[in-house]
Amino acid sequence: MTPKKSETLEIRLSHAAKTAFMERCRAAGVTASEALRAHIEGQPRKTRRAPAIIAALIGLAIGAVAAPSLAAAAGKVSSDRAAFAKLDANRDGVVSFEEFRAR
Repeated sequence: MTPKKSETLEIRLSHAAKTAFMERCRAAGVTASEALRAHIEGQPRKTRRAPAIIAALIGLAIGAVAAPSLAAAAGKVSSDRAAFAKLDANRDGVVSFEEFRAR
């Protein structure tokens, strides 16, 4: 039996970053909750766009490189990928908690 989802997580971010993240989730066909939950629980990606979503989350979480690019046009995906690649030390396409922590 799956435990009931009763806990919440509140984060503060700019309107532009939230709007960009929500658009990326829509484009990937997942809700914001699904994207965050999958990342936190370390579940496999649901779509090919998931690395961009994870990169966006990491950038927002550490307030670093990815956050400014989220508000930019879709042509800025390469800077998101660069930020993700910087965190993905073992190049497996997933940023583990250990890789995130080592930033």
